[in-house]
Amino acid sequence: MNKYISIIGCGWLGLPLAIELFKHGYTVKGSTTSADKMEVLKKEGILPFLVSISEAGITGSIVDCLKESEILIVNIPPGLRKNPEADFVKQMEMLCKYIERSTVKNVLYISSTAVYEDDISMPIITEESPTNGQSASAKQLIGAEQVFKTNVHFETTILRFGGLIGDGRNPAKFLSGKNMVKNPDGPVNLIHQDDCIAIIKTIIQEKHWDTEFNAVAPQHPSRKAYYTSLCKTHNLPVPQFDPSSQSQGKIISNEKVEQILKYNFQHHL
Repeated sequence: MNKYISIIGCGWLGLPLAIELFKHGYTVKGSTTSADKMEVLKKEGILPFLVSISEAGITGSIVDCLKESEILIVNIPPGLRKNPEADFVKQMEMLCKYIERSTVKNVLYISSTAVYEDDISMPIITEESPTNGQSASAKQLIGAEQVFKTNVHFETTILRFGGLIGDGRNPAKFLSGKNMVKNPDGPVNLIHQDDCIAIIKTIIQEKHWDTEFNAVAPQHPSRKAYYTSLCKTHNLPVPQFDPSSQSQGKIISNEKVEQILKYNFQHHL
């Protein structure tokens, strides 16, 4: 059995994921865009590679990062907040050219439930729902998903996470103290880092390839109820919501994760 796994993007989620996979006997090859982080990866037992992806091309040790691995985890966001003009789809197309020439047979592409538009006429979202997000970031993610899903040289599983929380990302701080917050009755779709990592491990260990999963915590309280309660628990200023704001939203179903992966969530909202 090939025990090499490559991870493109060892950031907030990718690094602890790499550490966890290493603990379970995998040889993990991880990429970073920061030379300073190379030593951090190395100290954790990860084989580090400096790789940078842009529309101009891919620089660094991408070939060596992919070499020998049969499984690749792609975990890089579009980054449109910092660079609104970035062409993320083109970047993923370039990455796929390298994957095609590598030993990689299976790709796990980490996406987001933002690919689904908020739609009160279709409040329950499943993997069968259309990916119809209208924001620039959503359109880039949808395009990137298609790049991987339609590639015949390897099998891709798309894993869409809700809002990421845990390990320094306290959701209470997202809205604490803010005034006239919109969408008070909109449902929340969040997932803890621990559950993200555990779900990824399950997909890899049980070889669930060529499919799609949406993953969020089972509970979907309203934004007002959730953030008000959380801020009170952490003794933070409670956000004030705009009662005249018309609420929209969606509820992401995790039924497939629970039934197919037989996964029980560690963290609840």
